[in-house]
Amino acid sequence: QVQLVESGGGLVQPGGSLRLSCVLSGRTFSNYAVGWFRQAPGKEREFVGGQTWRFGSPDYTNSVKGRFTISRDNAKNTVYLQMNSLQPEDTAIYYCAAKPFGSSRAQREYDYWGQGTQVTVSS
Repeated sequence: QVQLVESGGGLVQPGGSLRLSCVLSGRTFSNYAVGWFRQAPGKEREFVGGQTWRFGSPDYTNSVKGRFTISRDNAKNTVYLQMNSLQPEDTAIYYCAAKPFGSSRAQREYDYWGQGTQVTVSS
């Protein structure tokens, strides 16, 4: 059974940092891309960033470029989303998702999803 489990969310002040983790299990993900998405209250879920599991540079949406970084630990089947300089507009539920082969910004292409982790940026 494929599972993606996010963790690391919480409450942080503006300008602060959080690191989200996404642990993947249940199959081999060597040819899978992992994407991060978020859904703010009253808004549609949107692409944040993504990376093919083994190759290529991460892709980020413009609003997080220079602040968010995706990394991975292949041995632990874990992908991270380091979020710096957080702002109130980053408040959302953050999801990781996995799809075969290359990264994509299209949610419909992702086969597996985690349950989400809440990130709240507030003073």
